[in-house]
Amino acid sequence: MAECPSCGRGNAGDARFCSHCGSPLAPPEPTRESRKVVTILFCDLVGSTALGESTDPEALRARMRRYFDDLRKIIERHGGTVEKFVGDAVMAVFGIPVSHEDDALRAVRAAAEMREAVATHGLEARIGVNTGEVVVGGEGDTLVTGDAVNVAARLEQAAPPGEALIGQETRRLVRDAVRVEAVEPLSLKGKSEPVQAFRLLELLADAEALARHPEAPLVGRTRERERLRRDFEDAMAERTCRLFTLLGPAGIGKSRLVSDFLEHAGDTADVLHGRCLHYGEGITYWPLVEILVRLGIDPETVLGSSPQETQLAFRRLLESRASERTQIVVLDDIQWAEPTFLDLVEHVADFSRDAPIFLLCVARTELLDLRPGWGGGKLNASSVLLEPLSGDDCEVLIENLLGDAKLDERTRDRIAGASEGNPLFVEEMLAMVREGGGNGEVVVPPTIHALLQARLDQLGLDERVVIERGSVEGEVFHRGSVTQLSPDPLRPALEVHLSALVRKELIRPNSSTFVGDDAFRFRHLLIRDAAYESLPKSTRAELHERFADWLDGHELVEQDEILGYHLEQAHLYRKELDSDDPRLPDLSSRTAQHLADGGRGALDRGDVHAGLSLLRRASAVLPADDQLRHRLALDQFWALWEVGDQQDAQALVGAALKATDPAVRAIAEILDTEADFIRGRAAPDRTPRLEEALSVLEAAGHDEGLAHYWLSIATEAWFR
Repeated sequence: MAECPSCGRGNAGDARFCSHCGSPLAPPEPTRESRKVVTILFCDLVGSTALGESTDPEALRARMRRYFDDLRKIIERHGGTVEKFVGDAVMAVFGIPVSHEDDALRAVRAAAEMREAVATHGLEARIGVNTGEVVVGGEGDTLVTGDAVNVAARLEQAAPPGEALIGQETRRLVRDAVRVEAVEPLSLKGKSEPVQAFRLLELLADAEALARHPEAPLVGRTRERERLRRDFEDAMAERTCRLFTLLGPAGIGKSRLVSDFLEHAGDTADVLHGRCLHYGEGITYWPLVEILVRLGIDPETVLGSSPQETQLAFRRLLESRASERTQIVVLDDIQWAEPTFLDLVEHVADFSRDAPIFLLCVARTELLDLRPGWGGGKLNASSVLLEPLSGDDCEVLIENLLGDAKLDERTRDRIAGASEGNPLFVEEMLAMVREGGGNGEVVVPPTIHALLQARLDQLGLDERVVIERGSVEGEVFHRGSVTQLSPDPLRPALEVHLSALVRKELIRPNSSTFVGDDAFRFRHLLIRDAAYESLPKSTRAELHERFADWLDGHELVEQDEILGYHLEQAHLYRKELDSDDPRLPDLSSRTAQHLADGGRGALDRGDVHAGLSLLRRASAVLPADDQLRHRLALDQFWALWEVGDQQDAQALVGAALKATDPAVRAIAEILDTEADFIRGRAAPDRTPRLEEALSVLEAAGHDEGLAHYWLSIATEAWFR
C-alpha cells in the first residue's frame, strides 16, 4: 500500500496519483535506516501442538490459513504492518512505514479484535504489546530491531492463554481509552529489572487515547472566542449558513475552544457532531453517519447513489431542521476528510438558503495542503489560526491544572518554557512530573513524542531529509549548512523544500549569523529534537563531522566551542557504535584541540567555569595515555584553584608529574612548587626543582613552559 505524502492516505501499490487528494505519489524509495518509536504486537497460538495431533493435516492447513488471513486483515485494517509469521505466531509493527499519533491505540485495538477473532476459530492465543524505540532497517535488514521488540515478545510469552499484556509505555499512550489491571512486575528473560505490565480488560467505546481537561477554565483566546461568537450570531440574525474553520497544530487548544463556545451557544441551537477518521473502511461519510445515527435517522435514507444526491439530501435535512432551530454542525479533524466529504461541506455552505446553519470545522493546518483554497472566495466563510499561548497564559494554565497540588517554581518555569505555549504539551508534561515519570525533571512524554513523530512522517522524503539535516545544526540552522549536508540530487530543489516546511509551520525564517546566508528556526524545539532523534547514530556522527567541516570555513564568535561540540558528538557516537573505529584517533585529536582552544579562550575572558568544562571535555575524548591530557590538566590548574578546588588541582599535577613528556613534567614541577609556596609550604628543594625544570624547558625551546617558569618566579617575588 502506497501512502500519499500530502494527505497520508493509503493507495493501491501501483497507483501513480493519490485517489483521495490527487497528489502525485512518489515512486517507492529504498528503505533508509532510521530510529523511531513504534508499537510492536506479538500474538501466538496456544495449544497448536495438541491441535496438530488431533487434526488432519489438510484440515489443519486450511484452518491455520483462515486464522492467519484473519489476523493479517485485522492488523492492516488498523494501520499495522505484518513483519513476519513464525510458526503459529505473528509479529506486527504499528508506526512503519509511517507513524501515526495513535499507533499504540491502534495496536491495542488490533490486539482486542485479534483475541476475539481467534476465539471464533475455537482457539486461544497469547498477546503482548509494547512501545519503544527501534531501528528501522535498510534494504536487506530485519525490519525493526531493539529492546522494545524483545520486551513485546516476552510479554506475549508471559500472558495467560486468551489474555493480552501491554507494557508501561503503551499504557501511558492509551490510558484513557482502555481499562487495564496491573499484574505483578514480570521477571523477563534478558531484563535485569522486573518489567511492569498490564492485563488488557476492556476497550472503552469512542474514548480518546488521552482525555483532556475541559473542566479547567479556558485560558487566553479572548479574540478567538469573540470571532466565534460574532460569526455564530450573524448566522442566526441573518438566517444564513456560515462556514467557520478553526486551524492549528495538535494540542494547541482547538477542541477546548469549541467546547467553551458550545457551553454558551448550545442553549440557543441544536449541536450536531461528527469526526473524520484517519483510517478504516467506508470512512468517506463517517462524520455524516455519526450525525444521522445520533438523530435516529437511518443513514441509507440520506446517503444517495451519487455524491450529488448525498449533498442535496444532507443540505435539505439541515435546512429543514434550521427552519425551527439554529443548527451548529461541528466537524472535527477534517484534515483527514476525504475530498468527497469536503465537497459536501462546501456544498452546504454555498447553497443553503434562509437557514441559520453554523458549520464549525476543526482542523490541523495540513488541511491547507489537501485543500489550499478551503473557504477561499466565500463571503460567508472565516478561518482562525490558533497561535501558542503567551508565557503568562501558560503560567495561568499550569496553576489551573494543578488545583490544590504543589509544584516548585523552577519546575513550573521549565514546563512553561519547554511547552512553548502548546496547552497539550503543558498538560502532558505536568502529568508526567506528577506521576513521577520524570523523577521530578521535565521530560518529553511519549504522548508528545508520538504527535511530533507522526507529523514528521507526513512529510515527503526530501522534506524529511532537509528538516533532519537542519536539526543537526540546532534550533536555528542555515541554508548553507543544509546544502552541505544534503545529498547532491536534492540540492537544486532545496529552496522549494524549505518553503514547504515554512508553509507547514515546522520552521520559520530567522536572522542569519552569516552574511549572504539565510537562516531558519524550528517552530518548536521539540520538533527539532524529534527530527534529530530519528537519525541513526551512525548518520548523526557523519553529519556532525561534515557540519564542522562546513563551519570551519566561516568566522564565528566562540567558533572553537561550537566546532568542538559537533566534533565531540561525532566522536561519542562513533565510539559508542565501534570503539575500534579507525577514524577515532584523528577525530579525538581534532575534537580535543578545538575544545581546548575554546576552554583557554573562556579562561582568558574570565569565564572560569565554562573554561574548566571545555578543558575537561577535551580531556575526556582523548585516550588515557595521550600526553595532551596532561597538558590539558595543567591548563586547568589555576582555574581549579580559583574556584576553590585545590584538591583536584593537586591531583591533576600529581598525574602530570608521571607523564612521559619531559616538558610536561617540568611544567608540573613548576606548578607544584608554586602551589606549595602560595600555601606557605615552600619546600627546601624548591629552587633546585625550578632550576632543573628551567633547564629542561630551555633545552626543548618550550615557550609556554618558560612562561610558566617566569610567572612562578614573579609570583614568589611579589609575595616577598
